[in-house]
Amino acid sequence: MLLMGAVMRLMERSGGVNGFVHMLSEQLAVVKSERATLVLVYIIGIVIFIETSITVLIAGAVGRPLCDAHGISRAKLAYVCDSTSAPVGSILMFNGYGALMLGLITAQMELGYIQGESVSWLISAVSLNFYAIFALLLTFIVIWFKLDIGAMRNAVVKHEKASIQRGSHPLYMLVPIGLMIGGVFLFLYITGDGNILKGSGSSSIFYTMLLTLGLTGLYFTAAKVLTLKTVIRESISGMRSMVGVTMILLFAFGIGQVTNDMQTGAYIASYLDGIQIYGWLAGIVFLLAAIISFSTGTSWGTFSIMVPIAIPVAASIDANMALVLGAVISGGVFGDHCSPISDTTIITSMATGCDHMEHVKTQFPYALISGVIAFVLFILVGTLTLGVPLN
Repeated sequence: MLLMGAVMRLMERSGGVNGFVHMLSEQLAVVKSERATLVLVYIIGIVIFIETSITVLIAGAVGRPLCDAHGISRAKLAYVCDSTSAPVGSILMFNGYGALMLGLITAQMELGYIQGESVSWLISAVSLNFYAIFALLLTFIVIWFKLDIGAMRNAVVKHEKASIQRGSHPLYMLVPIGLMIGGVFLFLYITGDGNILKGSGSSSIFYTMLLTLGLTGLYFTAAKVLTLKTVIRESISGMRSMVGVTMILLFAFGIGQVTNDMQTGAYIASYLDGIQIYGWLAGIVFLLAAIISFSTGTSWGTFSIMVPIAIPVAASIDANMALVLGAVISGGVFGDHCSPISDTTIITSMATGCDHMEHVKTQFPYALISGVIAFVLFILVGTLTLGVPLN
């Protein structure tokens, strides 16, 4: 987070941000309205699905100057960034989500609860990931029809509508972003011993930002855009601006570790063992996964807790296995999406320059709408397909 603050400050100080905004708004004339700006951010969130943190970092970096130029609140930008990170990552599972879920499914197959191919089960579960599907659909509807509900109606536009300035060359913004995209793939490959699906997301993000800051500083110095002294001074200034939100993340990690040591998630999930409501099982799994994820701030931890509990219960009543797996994924993403201690939520606030609690409050009504729709669908489909374990 500190390294990202430094990189973003250098992009601004070099004039690359203004140059990028001028290129899109004036030269190419592709972003000339609120809708076009947020659609661009939405597309970036979908295209860059390899790692949720890098998705929101890049979408936020691109969207911030454009939103300022068109008078869009940072809360609206944060909502779009957050709603196209984890939801997309949990659908297009060519990433850490997929690796984790395949491992958990394989473990259940070895125990005899599931038969068949783990990849086939994962594909079936993803197709029933109702929360992520409707979160993405709702986000696009909100952008297109400019729907502001709940606290979003009073979201603060922190900056007066900025004028679009020519600035320096847009490459001074695009090169650092390119380094971030390329770097995360490189380090996922390295940390995964040649398999990006097994790479460490957190380590890859750290190494990527370290590499990006170093190369960006060298690039700006060599191109005589900034002096070495200015690069160092502005990097430190950028880091300093991120201290507050970085402390929030550190405390969130601490709270998450405490709840994990107390086995809070396992305790909540233990109530599932006695549930014999058959067609409602997927809906109950969704709610429990959402509560655990919201409480702990992690969707991955929720998957690890819920899959070993939910699958044996589903097998005992001949429930739809793929639907139950989809409910675990949906509930984990839903709770993580709403949680104020989720790392993705905190990083989104930082990347978009939005007050953290404002982001949590303005995003919640939209997430709740998708969550209610998902819950109803899990109940409906679970009741209709009881005894039909789809694959």
